[in-house]
Amino acid sequence: MTIAWEKVFDFSDYSALLALVHNSLYAGALLGLVGGLVGVFIVARDLPFAVHGIAELSFAGAAFALLVGVNVVLGSLVGSVLAAVLFGVLGNRAREHNSAIGVLMPFGLGLGVLFLALYSGRAANKFGLLTGQIVAVDNPQLISLAVLSTVVLVALLVVWRPLLFASLDPEVAAARGVPVRLLSPVFMLVLGLAVAMSVQIVGALLVLALLVTPAAAATRVSSSPFVVPLLSTAFALTSMIGGMLLALGSSVPISPYVTTVSFTIYLVCRVVARVRRPPARPGAPRAVVAEVV
Repeated sequence: MTIAWEKVFDFSDYSALLALVHNSLYAGALLGLVGGLVGVFIVARDLPFAVHGIAELSFAGAAFALLVGVNVVLGSLVGSVLAAVLFGVLGNRAREHNSAIGVLMPFGLGLGVLFLALYSGRAANKFGLLTGQIVAVDNPQLISLAVLSTVVLVALLVVWRPLLFASLDPEVAAARGVPVRLLSPVFMLVLGLAVAMSVQIVGALLVLALLVTPAAAATRVSSSPFVVPLLSTAFALTSMIGGMLLALGSSVPISPYVTTVSFTIYLVCRVVARVRRPPARPGAPRAVVAEVV
């Protein structure tokens, strides 16, 4: 057991390593902020499957960029935006969002695997697209992440109230003049940008741990439209920064730590929700609780 632990964790040079990954910590903070806020709408609109589908096409775009030697962030961004547009168009026409995503998701994953198989460079670059990287955030990539984060946050700020209304009760929102049909593709594009950012750090396979789990945990302990975004952001930041700090002293990639911290928070929130739930009185009607999702 001791030998296995030493193979996974080694904090002997932790302070020196910490000084080398300040860019990664800044990037993790940006992703936590964006992921926590975007996740509120992902959960409210029941789009976790769409996140996974966009991540697969984002992975394909990044893998193609790696193969041809262009900017991987740009490839990931193109793949994510293309996926968001395709899911929006196909879903709106056929009214079968999950079917459209289920068709395109394996296609994107297959393309990504093909491009990685053709790539003859470092194996770490291939593996990083799937499971994330902690030490590969240079200044240009950090700048690109900061620009994307700004675009996403400004877009969310502009459409926050109507988008939240349309997500919680689309029929009433449409009746009150909220442009529900327009907000849907707009949010899909914002989601595509958020996924493209996340794939660069946590990898394509486990992006749900950043964009879905924190918001799902927040909705377990609160139904307030003001508290849920704050909790979701706090949980996402804790998952990202905590996971990165643990991965820094380990030979294991970052994604298992991010997912473990995120899942632990979710379990704690479930326990808290169960403890706080008042016992049902015999013969009394159940109270209808207004929740974010």
